[in-house]
Amino acid sequence: MCRPHRCITCEPRALPRPGAARNLRRVAPETSTRGVRLAELLGALSLGADLGMGQPMEHVLRQSLIALHLAKRLRLGESDQLVVYYTSLIVWVGCHVDAYEQAKWFGDDLAFKSDFRKVDFTGPTAQARFVLGHLGAGMPGRDRVGVRLDFARGEGRRAAEDMIGNHYRATADLAARLGLAASVCESVGQTFERWDGRGVPNGVKGADLLTTSQLVNLADVVEVFHRVGGIESALGVARQRSGTQFAPALVDLFCSEAPRMFDGLVASCSWDAVIAAEPGCGIWLSDDEFVAALEAIADFVDLKSPYTIGHSRAVADLAGAAARHYGLPAAQSQTIRMAGLVHDLGRLGVPNSIWDKPGVLTAAEVERIRMHPYLTERMLTFSRALAPLGAVAVQHHERLDGTGYPRGLVGDAVTPGGRVLAVADTYRAWLEPRPHRRAGTVEQVVARLREEVRAGRFDGDAVDAVLCAAGHRGSPRMTWPAGLTAREVQVLRLLARGLSNRQIADELTISRKTVGNHVEHIYTKIGVSNRALASLFASKHGLMRGALGEPV
Repeated sequence: MCRPHRCITCEPRALPRPGAARNLRRVAPETSTRGVRLAELLGALSLGADLGMGQPMEHVLRQSLIALHLAKRLRLGESDQLVVYYTSLIVWVGCHVDAYEQAKWFGDDLAFKSDFRKVDFTGPTAQARFVLGHLGAGMPGRDRVGVRLDFARGEGRRAAEDMIGNHYRATADLAARLGLAASVCESVGQTFERWDGRGVPNGVKGADLLTTSQLVNLADVVEVFHRVGGIESALGVARQRSGTQFAPALVDLFCSEAPRMFDGLVASCSWDAVIAAEPGCGIWLSDDEFVAALEAIADFVDLKSPYTIGHSRAVADLAGAAARHYGLPAAQSQTIRMAGLVHDLGRLGVPNSIWDKPGVLTAAEVERIRMHPYLTERMLTFSRALAPLGAVAVQHHERLDGTGYPRGLVGDAVTPGGRVLAVADTYRAWLEPRPHRRAGTVEQVVARLREEVRAGRFDGDAVDAVLCAAGHRGSPRMTWPAGLTAREVQVLRLLARGLSNRQIADELTISRKTVGNHVEHIYTKIGVSNRALASLFASKHGLMRGALGEPV
């Protein structure tokens, strides 16, 4: 019999390689004047991931406590517990990067991802049944037939096959940008694998699977079933998937620990418990690292829709500069810029079938959109360090006359930071395309902002400050990353926005064949194979600042 701390399968390869997590850096809290822990940032982001998967907030937090409890029962070392901890907090955040494609083929992308956990994908038949059952969900009959036909022709099937690969690659990219170790990225990459070898991306199975990944995979599913159906439901799904999705020895351990573990889970506050449970002293961020992490998260959140790629960072830069023109102190201006980086975190809680809808929204759909600033504030309020950013970010759709949302604030109730951020967000949004309209010109946007001032909705000084800041932006760069040409950057911008090759050709007045060649060259240069990952590249490298089709 093997010792409990050695493995769960009597095979050494079931555990991460010795020392795999030793390069997780630790920074003493006194080196950060803000005292921001990376765990708090990841915890807040995990709340958005919950909503983006159609789960209630704190699913990932509870999942993390389950995974960490089992890791301790296995007597994993502190370094491997850290891998479990960070893997669990970040693993699902990439599930929104191709929400545009999910909504295109499966209707409500949140419902699609929520239902995913209910199925044990034991083979092609189970996978096909799940996909076909969701094709065109919620769409009118004629549209649903069209989607099924298009899917059968191959385009949709290729998109579906790319999805999970997109998710873990995007998550690993974010993990690296946040300074997490390669061992965390490796663990994230195997979380979609299965004990029976029917997972992705590489079909790793059995004792070759990292224990850190197996723990998070199991914890994710049993948390959902426990929340919905209680402990018997959690035990039932674990036993049912023993030997298929999960390792039998790990299921046995979970079943023996479940009563005590779930009693503690219900009794504790998930956020406080997760932050306190971070193994060791964890990772603390310096001021510069904190801002860089917020920038990475902003780029990542914007991938939710092709219409918002690059939006948050552009808003943040403009709002931060405008705050100084408005006369606010440097520290407050920096807070406003950081609030701009996270102001749209709540967008993850609204399905793309609403965000990307080209037609008129229903009253119910409008109400869901009006909730997204509140969701942003709610996520950030969990963290004492992030709450001040949430207090500013929640106001980015408020208007001085009380017609804004989510609270309908009037007059002085809208803070100076909220006034500046609201104008900066509107300025950038009106310059960007949306599914129901084309992008506005600078002249049109300036005129509309002036009209908003006359109507009493915007602060005139805030509008002047934003326009002043916008007029002093630097000239466009003359060299581009990955050897892209100016024309390829134009094509990439349009591709990232979700335009087809035909639409790009019409927009740029070139042939479809030329567009196809450009797309092929772009994919080769930046090392990707689909729109979602190309969008991630464009966002990360700041290529979305120009308006749709704007010359570069």
